[in-house]
Amino acid sequence: METHLRAGIAIFNAGAYHTAHDAWEEYWLDLDADSDDERFLHGLIQYTAAVYHARNGNWGGAIGLAESAGEYLADLSDTYRGVDVESIRRYLARIAEDPELIERRPPLVLTHRGDGIDPADLDFEATAVAATAIAEDRGEEDLLARAVEYAREDIDGTAEPLRGETDSRILPLVFDYVRDPDHRGIIAQRLQQHCDRRQAKADDVVGLFDPAEDG
Repeated sequence: METHLRAGIAIFNAGAYHTAHDAWEEYWLDLDADSDDERFLHGLIQYTAAVYHARNGNWGGAIGLAESAGEYLADLSDTYRGVDVESIRRYLARIAEDPELIERRPPLVLTHRGDGIDPADLDFEATAVAATAIAEDRGEEDLLARAVEYAREDIDGTAEPLRGETDSRILPLVFDYVRDPDHRGIIAQRLQQHCDRRQAKADDVVGLFDPAEDG
């Protein structure tokens, strides 16, 4: 859970309030209903939705979601899975009373084990989760799925077409995709180019061992 948890927190703290829930939802959907973990992530997902609606002036939606999120988090310990749940509960109560609060100050920064993490704090696996969530919002999920797969091969040293090369061109771009929203479009183009080149190399290697057709 920690990988998905940190990915969503980092995305949220970076201001992508709508996207953050995607990092948690994939994991949350497989949890047992009404378990502590399920209620915890359910509450966080609704918290992000409350913030999103408040920032877009949907006061009624923000109030309803803030109240519902507070109910999901109500019976959890003040600190759960390294997250300061009590601060979130207090902030949700304030949004429920005054959703326009979001216009006067930034939303509560989410922390994990006392740190307000952002995308630069994520390891590769959490970055991969964050990249997937961001790509879904941008319609680039197939590209990032390929890029993450290639990057993971490079980390594991199992990338056949790159054997003998000393660096991965795709791995740093996956990190940049998450960390540099202002240049995400250009980064996606570069990822596409490198992934296509990588696939072409793989196809060439396979072709060397295919039996030649009779003339």
